[in-house]
Amino acid sequence: MRVPSLTTDQMREVDRLMIETYGIALEQMMENAGRDLAELARRMLDERAAGRQIAVLCGAGNNGGGGMVAARHLHNMGFQVSVVLASDPNKLKGVPAHQWDILRAIHLERASFDLEASALILDALLGYGSKGDPRPPIKNWIERANASGIPILSLDSPSGLDTTSGGPGQPCIWAAATMTLALPKTGLFAAQAKECVGELYLADIGVPPELYEGPSLGLSVGPIFAEGPIIHLD
Repeated sequence: MRVPSLTTDQMREVDRLMIETYGIALEQMMENAGRDLAELARRMLDERAAGRQIAVLCGAGNNGGGGMVAARHLHNMGFQVSVVLASDPNKLKGVPAHQWDILRAIHLERASFDLEASALILDALLGYGSKGDPRPPIKNWIERANASGIPILSLDSPSGLDTTSGGPGQPCIWAAATMTLALPKTGLFAAQAKECVGELYLADIGVPPELYEGPSLGLSVGPIFAEGPIIHLD
């Protein structure tokens, strides 16, 4: 089945319509994204949780909130999870702030830990709307993650990648796999992005087909998740 792709601006419109027209709250979308990310991480580690450590690198925005949700689900699965917030916690707002409070309550936040002991790194530092080269402290975490040699699974897009053009920032995450959301972003298919994206997956966050078919987007999207909420894109 053909899967259309979206520009960054079109994805912003999807998010807006989800909330304003269809009444699907950001909390619902974030929970779906984080749960699917946790499931894909579990598959990448051969579904074996015992003794496996996962590092989750989170930014202050909604992408970071999705990473926090994934951390909670992975913790429930039995993985040893450490979460780093690459921002001042006091700058968190709205839904990500709520997700951070949950992680603090179950003691998953970490100021420092042995990143190199991790079996997998989840990249939830920057979302699809980020522009320009990443700046510290996110820049530093991207460089540290890349230098570790540990497989990285990115949420929605590798942090530092322009999701419309596919141009990698300096630096940009080099992911073993990327799980993008709703529909893939155009930049993920660019030749220059291939090294950063790795294996590309698509996850269902609950967007109704009617939203895509409306006048704002005019896209025909079939039942692409008929076989499950996560699909592999060739």
